[in-house]
Amino acid sequence: MVSKRVYLDNSATTAMAPEVLSAMTPYLLSKYGNPSSIHFMGEEASAAVRKARGQVASSLNCYPSEITFTSGGTESDNLAVLGAMPGTGRRKFVTTAIEHSAVLEACAELERRGFETVMVGVDGDGLLRMEDLADAMDDDVGLVSVMAANNVIGTVQDIREAAKIAHEHGALFHTDAVQAYGKMPLDMKADGIDLLSASGHKIHGPKGAGFLYHRSGVEVTPQIFGGGQEAGLRSSTENVPGIVGMGAASELAVSSMKEDISAMIGIREEIIEGILTIQGAYLNGSRDRRICNNAHFGFEGVSGKDVVLRLSDKGIAASAESACSAGSSEPSHVLTAIGRSPREAMSALRITISRYTTEKDAEALLEVLPGVIASLRA
Repeated sequence: MVSKRVYLDNSATTAMAPEVLSAMTPYLLSKYGNPSSIHFMGEEASAAVRKARGQVASSLNCYPSEITFTSGGTESDNLAVLGAMPGTGRRKFVTTAIEHSAVLEACAELERRGFETVMVGVDGDGLLRMEDLADAMDDDVGLVSVMAANNVIGTVQDIREAAKIAHEHGALFHTDAVQAYGKMPLDMKADGIDLLSASGHKIHGPKGAGFLYHRSGVEVTPQIFGGGQEAGLRSSTENVPGIVGMGAASELAVSSMKEDISAMIGIREEIIEGILTIQGAYLNGSRDRRICNNAHFGFEGVSGKDVVLRLSDKGIAASAESACSAGSSEPSHVLTAIGRSPREAMSALRITISRYTTEKDAEALLEVLPGVIASLRA
């Protein structure tokens, strides 16, 4: 048993930053007005939403008017895919085999609505081959969606090149940046992104808050109807504390991004080097093209879920798969897409760190994990 609880499941969710909680607290307790109200408390709340919109826009080099606040990454992905595709006037949607279920299920809904979808495979590291994406394109493709950093294996895609290929065929480009936002530089103008989805609780912000960036001029059809909030794109009384927290988390992530990335890479590499000394351990995903906080492994002869449960008994929280598919008895579609067998896919262990992870946390994992693997094999 480690001396304290060690949390290494930060791709599932993160601890709220004290600065974020401090920013949110007044809007939970005293400044609780509805932003649509015309009295002073309504204006107070409305001003807070405007400030948060500016904070998010500043983090992406875009205009505040291009940010729509949502309940999180899933809603943002759905709004991007289902909201933008009809307005293109085209019939084909192109995505990859390793997208988050929020994109893949929206893709399935597009098919039910009569659209055609094209799924592009990836290589053994989970990288999209740009020639394969180019081969999938034609003049009937309206929207391309490529995840910036994979939520399972952490592989980082060349979204700038993917956007360029989409635009060469007159298609829009969307990226699910839920795992990338705040952990790698993103610039909407330089990267050529038309739509981007992100979530607050992945960057030490609150759950239930996220946003969709949509470039000015991109037609997006709302998926929720009502009072016309968020410029008519997302009706519902605004979650002011959550939006304030989203803005504060965005500003915090950008202000310390360079230092945080460097620190996380150092700890991540220590974990990778240590775990790969275990017999029968191997890394899933690219060693080099990997988001700063992700290390994903397979172990011969053990079940990943059993490893997670044994680690949990010892005070270490990790993951066998994406938390969004927790409870599933099926192998990860991401791992099978990169060529892992079902048995290999079920042996997975995902370690994801954050700006608050310490070297002592890594040492605790590396002290306990070899014994866990050995006992399970025995």
